[in-house]
Amino acid sequence: MAAPSFSGTSWGCLILVLLLYWAHVCLGVPDPHVRARLMQEEASRRTGGRVLLTESEQKLSERLHKLKEQEIAGPQFPPMMHFFEAQPFIQRSPIFSLLQRMPKGAALHVHDFSLVSVDWLVKNVTYRPYCYICFTKDQSVRFLFSAQQPLPRPQCSTWTLLETLRAKVGNVTDLDNSLIGNLTLFTADPGAAYPSQDMVWKKFEQTFIVTLGLVTYAPVFKEYFYRGLQELYMDNVMYLELRALLPKVTYELDGSMHDRFWSLRTYQEVSRQFVADHPDFLGTRIIFTVHRGLNDSQVKEAVKMAISMQKTYPEVMAGFDLVGREDSGRSLWYFREALSLPVDLGITLPYFFHAGETDLQGTEVDGNLLDALLFNTSRIGHGFALPHHPVAKELSRKMGVAIEICPISNQVLKLVSDLRNHPAAVLMSEGHPLVISSDDPAVFGATGLSYDFYEVFVGIGGMSSNLGTLKELAINSLRYSSLSPQQKEEALALWQKKWDKFVVENSQ
Repeated sequence: MAAPSFSGTSWGCLILVLLLYWAHVCLGVPDPHVRARLMQEEASRRTGGRVLLTESEQKLSERLHKLKEQEIAGPQFPPMMHFFEAQPFIQRSPIFSLLQRMPKGAALHVHDFSLVSVDWLVKNVTYRPYCYICFTKDQSVRFLFSAQQPLPRPQCSTWTLLETLRAKVGNVTDLDNSLIGNLTLFTADPGAAYPSQDMVWKKFEQTFIVTLGLVTYAPVFKEYFYRGLQELYMDNVMYLELRALLPKVTYELDGSMHDRFWSLRTYQEVSRQFVADHPDFLGTRIIFTVHRGLNDSQVKEAVKMAISMQKTYPEVMAGFDLVGREDSGRSLWYFREALSLPVDLGITLPYFFHAGETDLQGTEVDGNLLDALLFNTSRIGHGFALPHHPVAKELSRKMGVAIEICPISNQVLKLVSDLRNHPAAVLMSEGHPLVISSDDPAVFGATGLSYDFYEVFVGIGGMSSNLGTLKELAINSLRYSSLSPQQKEEALALWQKKWDKFVVENSQ
């Protein structure tokens, strides 16, 4: 649902109301009718503010409002706590339970190697035959599947079969928990463990390196993705746009390697199989990503690869993005020649840029928001800094570029501590086009989209958000997807059926 625009007549009425208001102020007590009109005008601009609710929807909205009042008045208010500490409170919340059952539309900002629960990865994948482990000098681990003893790796101990190691240790649970600790950021005391953004980002990026050896084993690669779709489906998500590195290091047990086209084709095949098994799931499209630490010539080659993959697999290939920490990476403007290549060739390659995932105003990467729009990005990933850029904010609204809000990610990676203070609160108050997503749920100890929807609905939206807010955000996730216009219509029709069923079942 696109953000409402205001005509000259609407603005003229508002100005007239304001003049009347100030006239009454000068004369004494303000007119309560004028006050009510202004409050109504403000509420109508919010996300969901112009969504007309049916009688059943109004009942459910009232129920949610009462539950939210109780939550805010309670002794523990999860949005003001770090997610690692808040999670058990969220899980006991009746609002969270409702959100889990709510059809949420699409997940449009999720990364490939943080799609699946870490518990599943450790307790399933690492128990398979031929899984080797080595321990690094920086107290991390690496994994590798191999039919024979792997060759030594620098800065790593001798490779050991995990089944042999488990047979030797006294407590397998402790070993598995230590492996989980290498694959996730979760800790009981996040403040002490991650005192700075540098510290948390170092561990964050390390988790992906650890995951790599497990997930790029070809049989696991397929099962991992299928399992990821299952976890989304169980959380009532019906479509995924996955940001994927499309690794060229995907390997078989004998050490033979697959290229990026194999990875893309495998995503397509697994997605088709999942849709065949779950006909009310709409499928997957891939946003090919490379790290922003590469140089211009390397990104230019990646853009060429993206163009080639889009030509070969147009059904599954959605576009291109750059990933990695913005504050320590290269700016979009640095890659301007590489990113201009499709236009120079007369080709359309959709972009879905991460931009504004920073709290450092005035730096070179702080210009990424405007540059993303200049390069005609289809959506903006995070956009945390957008309220500090009025021109970029206005331009993104006029261009219909939605912002992908990932609140738990922003909190865990130390951009904001209390989610009531998240900049998306400003965007929601203005009805800016937004979608909600989870970024790297497995690394944060989450699954699906419900946790992020909870933080947005209860914390960022506060008492002003209602069922109309949730409805518009869910619709936005399909409307701002990369699906074709016809596919969007079909998706919205299917979502509406699920939504109506959800409302009837929960409005009593």
